[in-house]
Amino acid sequence: MAIITGVKCIRTRHDGSWTIVKVTTDQDGLYGVGSASDMYYPDAVVQVIEQILAPVIIGRDAAQVEDLWNTMSLSGYWRNGAIVQTAIGGIDMALWDIKGKEAGMPVYQLLGGASRSAVACYGHAGGRDIVELKEDVHRFTEEGYTVVRCQLGGYGGGGFLTGKKMNVPDNAWQTDKIFDEHFYLDAIPKMFEQLRMTFGPEVQFTHDVHEHISPIIAIQLAKRLEPYGLFYLEDVLPPEQIGWYRQLRQQSSTPQAVGELFVNPQEWIELVKERLIDFIRVRVSKAGGISACRKIATLCEAFGVRTAWQEGGENDPVNQAAAVHLDMAVWNFGIQEINHFRPEERDIFPGIIERRGGYLYTNDKPGLGIDIDELKASELLEDGWKRTSYHRPYSLDRKADGTLIRP
Repeated sequence: MAIITGVKCIRTRHDGSWTIVKVTTDQDGLYGVGSASDMYYPDAVVQVIEQILAPVIIGRDAAQVEDLWNTMSLSGYWRNGAIVQTAIGGIDMALWDIKGKEAGMPVYQLLGGASRSAVACYGHAGGRDIVELKEDVHRFTEEGYTVVRCQLGGYGGGGFLTGKKMNVPDNAWQTDKIFDEHFYLDAIPKMFEQLRMTFGPEVQFTHDVHEHISPIIAIQLAKRLEPYGLFYLEDVLPPEQIGWYRQLRQQSSTPQAVGELFVNPQEWIELVKERLIDFIRVRVSKAGGISACRKIATLCEAFGVRTAWQEGGENDPVNQAAAVHLDMAVWNFGIQEINHFRPEERDIFPGIIERRGGYLYTNDKPGLGIDIDELKASELLEDGWKRTSYHRPYSLDRKADGTLIRP
């Protein structure tokens, strides 16, 4: 029996946006690591972990992962918020890491064993125009990817107006990067028409709408994209409008992936149960860790929905490792979003997941197979970095009249 003796958070990356949880035990050298990174509210997550959750689990048997998850989830009475779920998720990953080390096997073996030999992933291609985008797609296909996400620049790219097209009011709140959903609705099908003409049917494409458009425009977009056979269309609607997926499913056969912003089971249960989506896109840490996501995967399997765990460029290697162990084990795996890390970032995490071609590979070490070098992690922080001065709110887009776009 390994008793939990401590829980601490390790902040790293140049801007301090990564938070790694380390759970220690009374067994010499036995500890686990998990991801609790949140780019926008990092200190809030740290405070929940260190001040609220750590006292709840210290002194408990680290093997009681399921009971510990529920204890943490219920310990604040109110539950399922993004910050609390991330805090729980980080600790949960660390507990699974400990359990795997105690058992002497990788976490995916504890989840039932391998359902595949490697984990297929997709690349993120982008460009300011169709020429640059094609060049980027070609780069990914040359590297061995068979699925590529395609964006015209950043999220909402293809829908931003410039010059005289903007037509902003005299008292405009914003005079650059104005988003227009009708402009976007015209641009994205044309983008995929060009991509299909160049790459044919062999390459599978995805596209992330990032919830930038209204429900009826979302339906029109999905219908217009049908001829181009997307692997999936991602997050076409915000969580506030998930009821529209019924109408979308009735009118379009374009596969739907959703869930990047989901943290509450009530957001995905009906979508899965009514077979309104094709891929679930929650981030492992944001949904509450490995314990929560293996249950999500089981629910999805019963209704023909596949997994496509969300990563995002701001996420860390430990969350990626947790996602890949789930990918290896669950039968209804679909695709895994890829992250690319700088050499100095990779150097912090011994055992980091390896990518070769369009696949990710575990190293089959016990637990999650990944560790953190705390000295190098601290050295990576930029000089003068102070956690108390951290401020990085999400960058929001607006319409011509100033109305915010909901991501």
